[in-house]
Amino acid sequence: MELIKPGRQFDFMSKRWLFIGLSGILLILSIISFIVPGPTLGTDFKGGTEVEVAFKAPVSSAEVREAVTKSGFDSPDVVSVADQANPHRYLIRVHEVSALSEQQKGAVREHMCLAPEGGSVPEDRCPEAVRATEVKFSPGGDKISTRYEVAPDLEGIKKQLDGIEGVEIRPGANNPHIVSERDHKVELYLKSKGDQLMDGLRQHLGADKVPDQALRVEWIGPKAGAQLRDAAIKSVLITIFFIMAYIAFRFDIRFAPGGILALIHDVGIALGAMVITQREITLSTVAALLTIVGYSITDTVVVYDRIRENLGKHRDMSFAAVINFSLSEMLGRTILVSATTFLSLVMFLFYGTGVIRDFAFTLVVGIVVGTYSSIYVAAPLTEWIDRRFFGSAAGKRRKVNRVRTQKRADAVV
Repeated sequence: MELIKPGRQFDFMSKRWLFIGLSGILLILSIISFIVPGPTLGTDFKGGTEVEVAFKAPVSSAEVREAVTKSGFDSPDVVSVADQANPHRYLIRVHEVSALSEQQKGAVREHMCLAPEGGSVPEDRCPEAVRATEVKFSPGGDKISTRYEVAPDLEGIKKQLDGIEGVEIRPGANNPHIVSERDHKVELYLKSKGDQLMDGLRQHLGADKVPDQALRVEWIGPKAGAQLRDAAIKSVLITIFFIMAYIAFRFDIRFAPGGILALIHDVGIALGAMVITQREITLSTVAALLTIVGYSITDTVVVYDRIRENLGKHRDMSFAAVINFSLSEMLGRTILVSATTFLSLVMFLFYGTGVIRDFAFTLVVGIVVGTYSSIYVAAPLTEWIDRRFFGSAAGKRRKVNRVRTQKRADAVV
């Protein structure tokens, strides 16, 4: 299939300043968007709890937000999720996580009669069957492990946690339960923030609207979120560094800056588009950015290969003319590949749900800017570097050819 007739030429380089100016404007807007309105970080990076709920009856986002606020959660985000199978589906995000504070941990130790180091506890309030010799907390804050000297009194242990703010036993016949009878080890499961949020929704909206269980509950602590954010930034920077080294090794130093600038251009504009449209930046969208890096550099390498091949074939042409000739040869291939990928992603963008839409949106923007950056960012910069620092190798070749031709003519005469 040929979209462009063989031999047809387009003067891409004459329009390069127009597209370079457009790219500059888009990059400036992307930088400004990080200040106003600022990026919307997902739970992956800032920490918090996410709960997806498919309500049994129609309910508005304002009603859900009010119910969550009345349940003791600050500044909840409530987003409607398009889903034909669950028409009343919402994503609820709160900043609170299940991890217990040091104050709550201290209260739990005190109520469970754990003697302080070098101290003791009153025996009238703390008989041996409920007097813990060890209390450990899970990183998620939803499980407590304890040990006792004698066979533990499970009902008594359960009552010990009554009255501690923010600490509730999860309902269930086997909670608490004995893990090891020999070591008298007991585990207690607490209500997570997701459980507490669902309880609050049932209390304020009614059991006829709120299901027994959420579709999905996820949480991540703020410290882990910061670590993931730093790791995501490092992964993008390391990827760009190694790609720069590959381009310099694969071609030569003239080509490497153009390839790297095109990568930064594509990632910067894709990020800016996400911030401007207030889409969440999560681990999934970081994966999309890394995919853009791979797609963009692949397209750039193909363009560079054709330019380098034609530099050897057409020694009498200027570098700019070689670029125009090479891009004209590849225009049909570029349109077919980019359009095929674009159309498949558009389907995900319109018919996908949740994270898939954000992933597809990032890739759609990245493919559009990545396609033209290979033509109007990478190639023009390479031509400028060749002209500015290498004295236009093509010009030197033409001069050498003229000298050789003149010598042959003189020899014939």
